[in-house]
Amino acid sequence: MAKISIIIPHLNGKHLLEDCLGSLRQQTFSDFEVLLVDNGSSDGTQAYVREQFPEVTLIELGENRGFTGACNAGWHASSGEIVILLNNDTETESGWLREVWQAFEQHPQVGSVASKMLLFDQRDTFHTAGDFYRVDGIPGNRGVWQKDVGQFDQIEPVFSACGGSSAYRRTMLEQIGFLDDDFFFSCEDVDLGWRANLAGWQVLYVPTAVVYHKLKATGGSVTGSYYDGRNFLYLIWKNYPTPLLRKYWKDILHAQLRISRDALRAWRGAAARARLRGQVAGLVGIFKMWPKRRQVQALRRVDDDSLTAVLTPVDDPPAGG
Repeated sequence: MAKISIIIPHLNGKHLLEDCLGSLRQQTFSDFEVLLVDNGSSDGTQAYVREQFPEVTLIELGENRGFTGACNAGWHASSGEIVILLNNDTETESGWLREVWQAFEQHPQVGSVASKMLLFDQRDTFHTAGDFYRVDGIPGNRGVWQKDVGQFDQIEPVFSACGGSSAYRRTMLEQIGFLDDDFFFSCEDVDLGWRANLAGWQVLYVPTAVVYHKLKATGGSVTGSYYDGRNFLYLIWKNYPTPLLRKYWKDILHAQLRISRDALRAWRGAAARARLRGQVAGLVGIFKMWPKRRQVQALRRVDDDSLTAVLTPVDDPPAGG
């Protein structure tokens, strides 16, 4: 049984695997397994992995079950004390796994670890230093597009870990559950972060665990816009505690109306129209999310002040997302 299980969801990205899987071969921490979960690729991925990376466990789904479906299949097949989700369009520094493992070892209250993710082609520029979640219901990546000048060099709590390289303690996942398949694509990592925080686990950003990301090598703007529009609302219906909803509902409403207004102004763009369709689907989704809300809120072990402390105020300038 490996100490760490790395789950890589995959679809028609054979050209990405040499950098991704090759960098995992260079890790200084060796007690790990890699599970590549294939969503029905037609580019020869399966034969390539068997021939070039025989140490990798290939899980063939035969169909596209989305990011969450692939990761959940990997979760069920994994055995590690730590479970890591890693995008196929990444490259990891050789000490990445060791830094992640040591963070969990040194901080028993930590249920999740966020890596320092930099752009693959601009290695002095951030993709994310962990996720934030604003009180108005808007999530995002800390530091996105910023130059790395040491502003995120300290270990510190964050709201959640970006699913492109998120690490989780198995004992926490067994308590709060893994990814919600209804999210399919986008915000599933923030949803898990909500459950972690509600249950009293800490999410820790570790700047010495470095991953390089070929941003937008997977996924598309229209697809992402739809699921962002929908899943921002899914997060609220499912996770946002009632006392805090009463306090911040005006901020949440203003944020949603602002998204709608901006999308209407850009109506000619396919991504803008997709965002509006997503918002409509998100409103209807209250009927799907509300039963889950009871289960999630039953996990809660922390008070309103502790939760508010891990949320970002609206008047902070948005760091992207």
